[in-house]
Amino acid sequence: QVNLVESGGGLVQPGGSLRLSCAASGGAFSRYAVGWFRQAPGKEREFVAAIGWSSGLAYYADSVKGRFTISTDSTENTVNLQMNSLKSEDTAVYYCAVTTAAWSKHRYDYQNWGQGTQVSVSS
Repeated sequence: QVNLVESGGGLVQPGGSLRLSCAASGGAFSRYAVGWFRQAPGKEREFVAAIGWSSGLAYYADSVKGRFTISTDSTENTVNLQMNSLKSEDTAVYYCAVTTAAWSKHRYDYQNWGQGTQVSVSS
């Protein structure tokens, strides 16, 4: 069973950038698709982006398309989320998770989750 740890969150001003990383231990990403989700206070956990580790195909929520980029790093065994042009509405706890499906935007399709990393966008 793969264990996931997110890192890279923090406080940034609107228009700024952050790069989140999702590291795996106890297993490899190679048999999974990896997704990023986020949850703001009082809101449901929502899909942000996903990538198939083997296929390299990436998928994005409309709200982040053109601003966020998901990528894999086979050397570091991480999945990264580069977030540019951040807005206050991007403020949330960001989680990574894995699924054995090709990919999914539905959180119930994901089997393993990290503990999350806080992203705050504020001036």
